[in-house]
Amino acid sequence: QVQLVESGGGLVQAGGSLRLSCAASGPRFSSYGMGWFRQAPGKEREFVAAINWIGGTTYYADSVKGRFTISRDNAKNTVYLQMNSLKPEDTAVYYCAAEKYGRIATYADGYAYWGQGTQVTVSS
Repeated sequence: QVQLVESGGGLVQAGGSLRLSCAASGPRFSSYGMGWFRQAPGKEREFVAAINWIGGTTYYADSVKGRFTISRDNAKNTVYLQMNSLKPEDTAVYYCAAEKYGRIATYADGYAYWGQGTQVTVSS
């Protein structure tokens, strides 16, 4: 069992930056693929970014490519999402998730464990 706790959300003006963190419990964090998803009010949860178990491979949704960066520190059991050049359409609850086989996954069903989410609000 893995527990994930996100932090770092908040209110920021358009063009600003935030860094989200996701702290994981459990000894097998370094073997999991990790992802970030987001869900805006009235919309379905959507994929944002993913990273494989060693951090050597990353993948991004087209809507955030070039603005967001996913990274991980396996020594700290933490995955990060650096968000730059934020836009009002990035406003959502952001969730981190763990995939049990160390792979990149872009669909929610590929992830076994989820955090509770952190709110990101970008004002225009």
